[in-house]
Amino acid sequence: QVQLVESGGGLVQAGGSLRLSCAASGRTFSSYAMGWFRQAPGKKREFVARISRSGSYTYYADSVKGRFTISRDNAKNTVYLQMNSLNPEDTAVYYCAATPLVALSTTPEQYHYWGQGTQVTVSS
Repeated sequence: QVQLVESGGGLVQAGGSLRLSCAASGRTFSSYAMGWFRQAPGKKREFVARISRSGSYTYYADSVKGRFTISRDNAKNTVYLQMNSLNPEDTAVYYCAATPLVALSTTPEQYHYWGQGTQVTVSS
């Protein structure tokens, strides 16, 4: 079992930056690939970024590539999402999630554990 708690959301102006954190409980954090998803009002939950168990491999949605960076610190049981050049279209609740799958996983159904989400609002 893995419990995830996100933090770092908030209100930021367009062009600004935020850094989200996701703290995981348990001693098996490094056994899971981690992902970030987001969900805007009235829309489906969408994939944002994924990082492999070791942190060696990352993958991003086209909409955030070059602006967002996912990273992890296995010693601290934490995954991060650095978000730069934010725009109003990035406004959503952001969720971190954990999956035991080794293969690339970009759909919510592939993730077993979820955090409660943190709100990110970007004003124009």
